[in-house]
Amino acid sequence: MTRGRKAVYYICDHKDWGHVSFLVWDILQEEGYLHPAGFTFAGKEVMKYADEKNNEYYFAPSDIAICRDYPRFLPDMNKYFGDFDMSGMVTWHEGTNAPERVLTIHTIGDVSSGCYGPANPLYNHNLMISMEKIRKDIGLEDFKVVTEATHWSGVHDGTGDPELILKYSVPMVDIEVGSEEDSWCNKQACSILARSLLHVFDHDIKLHNLLCVGGIHFDPNFAESVHTSWNDGKEYFGISHIVANQWLVSGEYENEQGEEKLSACIESIIGGIDGIVFHDKLKGCYKDLVRKLGEKYNVPIIKHQALRMPENISWK
Repeated sequence: MTRGRKAVYYICDHKDWGHVSFLVWDILQEEGYLHPAGFTFAGKEVMKYADEKNNEYYFAPSDIAICRDYPRFLPDMNKYFGDFDMSGMVTWHEGTNAPERVLTIHTIGDVSSGCYGPANPLYNHNLMISMEKIRKDIGLEDFKVVTEATHWSGVHDGTGDPELILKYSVPMVDIEVGSEEDSWCNKQACSILARSLLHVFDHDIKLHNLLCVGGIHFDPNFAESVHTSWNDGKEYFGISHIVANQWLVSGEYENEQGEEKLSACIESIIGGIDGIVFHDKLKGCYKDLVRKLGEKYNVPIIKHQALRMPENISWK
């Protein structure tokens, strides 16, 4: 029997706290995907589902999002799931000027300190493509599937040690519905998210992995590139870490440590990168950094406008 892959999803099932996640938990239960796995995570019973390809999906409930108390959850994360292929935290998104009616994922990293969790562009791609397919299938026209810049909510309120990100070696993303109460409570949106979790291993396709630099937190150029294909649907972009302009500034990437931090970001991307795409409105100092890294890793640097015409990009 062929060994399948394993994914774990951390889902807060507390109705008073996990706005999106408790609905996702209930949907998975209603649709018959939650079966006892035979052990507990932080005192709660873990659930499991196996598909016809021997892939296994574990669902670890918690009373609060794991990022809010990483020191408490991290030991069990490593004990039970440390050798898994992929992981995700199901949650909600909110924020000033954040878009409404979105389904989104983002990689884990604290850009300011240069601590980046491992990222798997293929599994990220599979999640987002499945979200988009399911969204179209059920006709939820007023929601969009978009990317979000790399960050970690474990440093909320100025607390949390970003070095803890590096203590968990499984690729991880936050998987969210945003960004206001009406969206969080939309059961169709939560259903799309829930069902997409079971498609993270669907495809093994060749991606052109990119490091995305600059732009805004929900940058439309990077979001659209996820859904872009060319060469008769044989080629795609692999989007994982997105280092938004605001975090470049707050992390002082123009200083000598900028190259070290962004190199750490590149090296955390599984499979390496085939190019660095930068937003053309970047300050000159950051463009210089991108050029330097392009030479270091021998990959092309690409202006964000070029993502609209991928067949014209010259890959090394």
